[in-house]
Amino acid sequence: MSRPQHPNIPWTGKSNGPRILGINPWIMDFAAFNVWSRPVGLLACLDMMRGAGASVALMDCLDRTWPDSPEIVPWPKPGKYGTGHYPKEELPLPEPLAFMDRRYSRYGLSRDIVRDALAALNPAPDLVMVTSIMTYWYPGALEILDIAAELWPDVPRVLGGTYATLCTDHARQHSNADLIMQGSLELPANWAALWNLLGQPVPPVPHNAGLTLALDLYSKPHYAPILGSRGCPFTCEYCASHALYPDFNQGEPDAIYASLRAEYDRGVRDFAFYDDALLINPDRWLWPVLDQIITDGLELRLHTPNAMHIRRLSPEVCQRLRSAGLHTVRLGLETTDFDNRHDVKLTRQEWEDGARNLLDAGYDLDDIGVYILFGLPEQNLDNVKQAVSHVRAFGFRPHLAHYTPIPGSPLFNKAADNSDYPIAEEPLFQNNSIWPCVPGGFNWDEAKRWKLLLQGKDV
Repeated sequence: MSRPQHPNIPWTGKSNGPRILGINPWIMDFAAFNVWSRPVGLLACLDMMRGAGASVALMDCLDRTWPDSPEIVPWPKPGKYGTGHYPKEELPLPEPLAFMDRRYSRYGLSRDIVRDALAALNPAPDLVMVTSIMTYWYPGALEILDIAAELWPDVPRVLGGTYATLCTDHARQHSNADLIMQGSLELPANWAALWNLLGQPVPPVPHNAGLTLALDLYSKPHYAPILGSRGCPFTCEYCASHALYPDFNQGEPDAIYASLRAEYDRGVRDFAFYDDALLINPDRWLWPVLDQIITDGLELRLHTPNAMHIRRLSPEVCQRLRSAGLHTVRLGLETTDFDNRHDVKLTRQEWEDGARNLLDAGYDLDDIGVYILFGLPEQNLDNVKQAVSHVRAFGFRPHLAHYTPIPGSPLFNKAADNSDYPIAEEPLFQNNSIWPCVPGGFNWDEAKRWKLLLQGKDV
C-alpha cells in the first residue's frame, strides 16, 4: 500500500528571493518529552533571512505538522497545556552506547513522512539550514543532512546550533555540511558566509536580529515561545550560555508583545518563556509586556520551563507574574548546600522568602516545581537527597535536573576528568540520561530509588 499524500510545506517571503529551508531534526535518545519545545535559534535565523529578502520554509520533525491527518501522523494525545509525548520508533543503539540496557528511539515524525515532505517541496531550496539543539542529539542532524544531500546534491547545506557551536571539530569530521556555523547567524562572519554560499551580495543584518522569531511558519500551533533576551549575565559553572551567546541582549517590548499577540490571535493560549535570565532588568521588556497583556485582557497561560532566579522573587514580582497569567512555575534551587554552590550565590533566607512570596501571591503548590541538580562531578548524592526532602517539606514538587556536561561550560574539564566515559571526544557520552559523571553510570535500581524519593517515599 502506498503512503498517503501530505500537505506541501509552504514558502513565505519574497518570491523572487533565495529560498532558505530550515530543518529541525528528530530527537534520538533514550527518552524525550515535549515541554513547549521550539527551535528558537533556527526560527530566529529564518526570520533574519526573510527580513533580508529571502523566501523561507520550515520542516520541524518534532511538530504536530499535520494534526488533522492521524492516518499520516499518529501522535500521542497532548498533555497538560500543550506538553506531551512524541511518537517514537525504536532504533538500534549507537555503537558507543551499545553497553546501555535501555531502549533508544527516534522521536517525532517518521523518517518516511519527513523525506516524502521534503521530496515534494516545490520549488526546491537554494540553501538548507539544519539546527542541532543538544550536542548528543547530533545523529538526527547528521541523518537529515544526508537526506538533504540525497534530494538536492547541488544545494549547499549549513549546520548550526549547539552541537555545531560546541562540538565543531566533531561536526566537521562527521557531517556532510558545507558550512559548520559557530554561534549566532547575526555575527558578521556567519552572516557573510551564508550569503556567500548563495552567491549573492551580503545585505545588512535586519534590526533586532536574533530576538524575533518566524513563528508563523507553524500552521496550527498549540503553544508558542516568548523570547525576550538571549544570553545570560551570570556564569554558572554547569552552564554554557556564555559559550553560545557571549553577550546578554534584551529585546524591544513592542516587538515582543506584537509577536505574542499575533500568536494569541491565531488561537494560541500557552506561552513559554525561553529566557535564561527572565527576571533580570524586568523594566526593560518584561513588565511592559505583562502590563499590556493585562490591559488587553488576554486570557492566556504563561510557563517558565527554564526556571527563574529565586532571589528575585519579591512580593511585587510574584504578584505581577500571577496577574499576567503565569501558571507553570519552575525554580532553580540546584542545592540546599548553600555554602557550596555552582551557580549564583543564593542564601537560605532568599530561598525561603521567594518560596513564601509565591504562595502569598496565590500560586497552588501543584503549579510550582523546583529543580535540584543531580549527577555533578564529585557530587555527594546525600546532599541531593537532603535537598529533595527540604523541597518536599515546603509542599513543592522536586525535579531532578540531571547534569549534562556541556563543552564550553566552566565545569566541563572537571567533568571530563571525573567521567568514566570519553565525554570530550564523543558527544553521545554527554547525554545526561547515562549519568555521565556518576560513578558506574546509569543504574535502573538507583533510578527507581530516586523516583520513589521524589514522591516522598522513604527507601
